[in-house]
Amino acid sequence: MKTVYTCFCTDVIHEGHLNIIKEATKLGDEIVVGVLSDEAVIRFNRFFTVDFEERFRMVQKIDGVSKVIVQHDITYDDIIQNLHPDYVIHGDNWTSGPLKAIRNNVVQLLEKYGGELIDIPYTYNENVKRIDNKMKEKLAMPEYRRKRLRKLIDLCPIVKTIEVHSGLTGLIAEKTVVENDRGLDQFDAMWMSSLCDSTVKGKPDIELVDMTTRFRTIDEVMEVTTKPIIFDGDTGGRIEHFVYIVRSLERMGVSAIIIEDKTGLKKNSLFGTTVEQTQDTIEHFCEKIRAGKKVQLIDDFMIIARIESLILEKGMDDAINRARAYVAAGADGIMIHSRKDEPSEIFEFCDLFRMEHPATPIVVVPTSFNSVTEAELIAHGVNIVIYANQLTRSAFPAMEQTAKSILKYHRAQEADSQLMSIQQILTLIDQL
Repeated sequence: MKTVYTCFCTDVIHEGHLNIIKEATKLGDEIVVGVLSDEAVIRFNRFFTVDFEERFRMVQKIDGVSKVIVQHDITYDDIIQNLHPDYVIHGDNWTSGPLKAIRNNVVQLLEKYGGELIDIPYTYNENVKRIDNKMKEKLAMPEYRRKRLRKLIDLCPIVKTIEVHSGLTGLIAEKTVVENDRGLDQFDAMWMSSLCDSTVKGKPDIELVDMTTRFRTIDEVMEVTTKPIIFDGDTGGRIEHFVYIVRSLERMGVSAIIIEDKTGLKKNSLFGTTVEQTQDTIEHFCEKIRAGKKVQLIDDFMIIARIESLILEKGMDDAINRARAYVAAGADGIMIHSRKDEPSEIFEFCDLFRMEHPATPIVVVPTSFNSVTEAELIAHGVNIVIYANQLTRSAFPAMEQTAKSILKYHRAQEADSQLMSIQQILTLIDQL
């Protein structure tokens, strides 16, 4: 009896999957199908719209399938070592691009005992394309997108978040995938930074760009992406205004807002004590949190409190006291910020906070202490890491260099080697 193994990570069974099963039955008698776990699916640069149990039952109903099992990782190591299939069968879409790393690993595992990999021509026609587009549109809908951040916090060791400020940067966050030792890696969520949104509009970061304009940026990003969005709400403004911001973001499908405990004219935190910055009272900020939670309609939405005590050199005790009060007021998470170039005080805060609150999400933004690794943050209980401004900061030097080159040589040829090709842009942006 020959055993054939394949793995599905889909919410919908279409003719491409059925063709895989059809070809598998030509190779062996026992057809085993793995269903990727939720944790593995999100590492596969996808998200699910139906729960794991439903996806499992869906595969069980396919004619020709002998057995359905759970595949817990996007790599096939455990499956191949335990099952020793004679054949692994897969669509040939993994012969190039980031998925090739997974394929190469499968080949090496099979070679150890004489197993064989079979690549089947990938089925992609108008019907499959329509199904794929429908699934993408479904993932982008507010009711699906909004709840995804909480699920990611539960499923991921750490939620990797990158700033976006336009539809184009949203596509970079959505589609950038790299190979690593465990298969694939990508960003999990997007950060809508007030600093970056202001900067690309040529405005200072002092809450000069109004909320209506910032909401338009959210719309631009949401139109072309599916990943959850965390919104930088600065101070949240007046309590009477904050409740409307919460309602608007919730309705749009944003997953979370982060508000900082400062008052008055907004100044960027990394200025620290070199400019006048006033921290809000614990009582008033708690009132703002409670007001936001009161008007919230759906539990999926998160209000995260950002503590500026370390930035303003108020000390660790003040930071912990505020964190304790903000959680009691209903905050769904705590963001702790620092402008030091090493993470020791961030680690100290996280360790102290975790002793009292083992489950409340912690968010950090390693802009100044950028040598810290995600593994170190995980070890200290951090749930979300936000790379808050790197795309904006990388874009400006590149554009300036291109502009200088054109001025210097009076033509564009010398700059061309540093530019993305038109073909790459056409590939990045989905065509209808």
